[in-house]
Formats: sequence, C-alpha cells, structure tokens
Amino acid sequence: MRHFGHISPPVRRDLFHQEPAEFTAESPARVLAAALGATLYSPATRPALAADIRKQSARGVVSMVLCLEDSISDADVALAEDNLVRQFADLAADAAELPLLFIRVRTPEQIPDLVRRLGGSVRLLAGFVLPKFDEKHGLPFLEALAEAEATSGRARLYAMPVLETPGLLHLETRVETLAGISRTVNDHRERVLALRLGVTDFCSAYGLRRTPDMTAYDVQIVAGVIADVVNVLSRADGTGFTVTGPVWEYFRSQQRLFKPQLRRSPFLEEGVEELRTALIEHDLDGLLREIELDRANGLLGKTCIHPAHVTPVHALSVVSHEEFCDAQDILRPERGGGGVLRSAYTNKMNEVKPHRAWAERTMLRAEVFGVAKEQVGFVDLLTAGLRV
Repeated sequence: MRHFGHISPPVRRDLFHQEPAEFTAESPARVLAAALGATLYSPATRPALAADIRKQSARGVVSMVLCLEDSISDADVALAEDNLVRQFADLAADAAELPLLFIRVRTPEQIPDLVRRLGGSVRLLAGFVLPKFDEKHGLPFLEALAEAEATSGRARLYAMPVLETPGLLHLETRVETLAGISRTVNDHRERVLALRLGVTDFCSAYGLRRTPDMTAYDVQIVAGVIADVVNVLSRADGTGFTVTGPVWEYFRSQQRLFKPQLRRSPFLEEGVEELRTALIEHDLDGLLREIELDRANGLLGKTCIHPAHVTPVHALSVVSHEEFCDAQDILRPERGGGGVLRSAYTNKMNEVKPHRAWAERTMLRAEVFGVAKEQVGFVDLLTAGLRV
C-alpha cells in the first residue's frame, strides 16, 4: 500500500518532491498509525461489501472499519456477522491489494468468535475497533483480543479504542476517566495502534449537532474534551499515542460535486478557481477547516463515513515543501546542540529544541503521505486524486 498509489507514476512524479513510501500490515506500528489517513467506515450489513472494499482500495482508501455497532440495528447483528465471514472469504479468494481492515465490535465475546469463524481469511484482518472504551469496559476487550490473537496464529491484531463515554465528557469524572484510560492503554501499548474520538456521542449527551459550517472545535464542550485527550494521551515525549480526528457528518455525491470541474483541466488556473468555489458551495469548506484544526491540535487521520471525504483528508495530510525544509533543517545532526536559525523560506524562526518534536512528527507524516513539490498545493493534490 501507499498513499496516492492509485494515481499513475508520472503524475506522482509531477506532484511530489518526495513520494509517499510503501507500507504493509507488517510495517512498524508507528508507521501504520501515521498512515491510517481517512479511515472509511462501512456497515457490516452491506451485501456487496467485498466489492465495495476493492473499489475503495482502487480509489486510494488505505484503512477501513467494518461496523457491527452503531451503524446497524440491534436486530441485524447476527446477519452482519454472517455477512462479514462470507465477505472476508470472498476477499481472500484473490490477490487484490486491500486496505487495512478493522472490525468494530459491540462486545468482547465477538472478537474470539469472529476470529474463529473467519478461519484462514483472518490474515486479511488488521484488528478491531473497541467502542465505549474506558478502564472498566476496555480491559475485557483487550483481553479478548489477546486471546483471539493467540489462537489465530496472527503475529499481531491491533486495537483502536474509541473514546466516547459520558465519563470522559463530564467534567466531574473526566480526570479520573482519562487516568484510567491511560493506565489501560499503556499496559497494552504494543497492541493499541491509535485512539479514535467519538465526537457524535459527545454531542449526543447534550443534544447538540454541529452544522456544516461549524467544526468540532466550534462546539466548546467538544473542543475541551479533545484538548484534554491530547494533553493526557498524545504527548510527544514517547508516552503518547496517535489520536485520530472526529467524523465529519455531512456529504454530497462525490461524482456530482467534482465531475464538472474535473472535465475542465483542473491544473489550469481557471479550473483550480472553479474547484475552490465548488468546495465551499458544497459543504466541504467546513471539512477542510476541521482537518486543518485537527492537525493544529495534535490529531492525525480522520474518521470518514463517505468516500467523498477521503481524498480531501489525504490531500491535506501531504507535507508541504516549506514544512519539509523546516523539519529537515531542525533535525540536522549539527543542530543537536540547539539554537535558532532562519527558515529556508526566510519567513519564520526555527528554534531547534522547542521545534524538534514537531519536526519529527512532520518527517513521519512526510514518509507516509509524501512531500509536495514547491509549487504544488492542496487543489493540485485533490484533483489528481479524484481523476482516477
């Protein structure tokens, strides 16, 4: 797998100063966590799920969650489990390249049961998404995952806990809940790939729903939780975990949104301007602002519920040439003693010691998402990704 691997090599060479690196499900966890990108959720009840997965892989999706929890009704759980087993067998029948696949379960007992029922096709499974995660309810999920891994023969099945419980949201219990989550995930650090935020559940607790022109950070009660989660669980001192961005709930058809602009040579300036206008008019301006705020607040990757969101998330994850130059300068061996230097773009101060953690994170993002050429911007990356 590689980000932007679905576009042709000549186009990638035109776009990237440093192309995204290839990775596999066996790559180091730090690489996989950074490479998750736009994680596309799909209900496990979909009858053509295997075909959907292949199609989305061909369009640049590198991680998917097949959901047995909130996206399906209680009455459909058994049907969805049976469907997953059939669809995994279908996927295992050919050698097509697939995204990292995770199953979002409801109960710990589902984990070893599904691993047993998947049989040989479990080799296609990267891990499980664990809902309503806190210290009390999370530990049984992690223990069930360890049991399933041991019986399956898999080298590693990863966990992605979802932080969405009222105890985390409510001010009077937040510190205690965060401390418990921290203890639990640290005790199972080798298994926890990333932490996901259940912002829809946070809003639900207060009867809130953000509009398309608002980001999660405009809802102050949500922004406060995000800040505290990053504070405790995503520190840059080696103790932190990757925390992914919240879901964006609004969408329109990707086909109807972009096709008129993409027929008009989007690499020409007039095409670029039309596409910028389309992004604003079709409710994606809020998404783009939220992606930028995610990264500014220490989050990487994003939960997505519609394919139209995937390419914007990935395009905005590419490291700019300016960021790359700054990170390179800060991390040069001769700068190990610290100091201050003028940026290569002569527009900012790079202070070696305070900016080092930022530079290290930027270089990891550069590894998995690539570095754009100097004159290549977001719209160029977006249009190239959508023309496939």
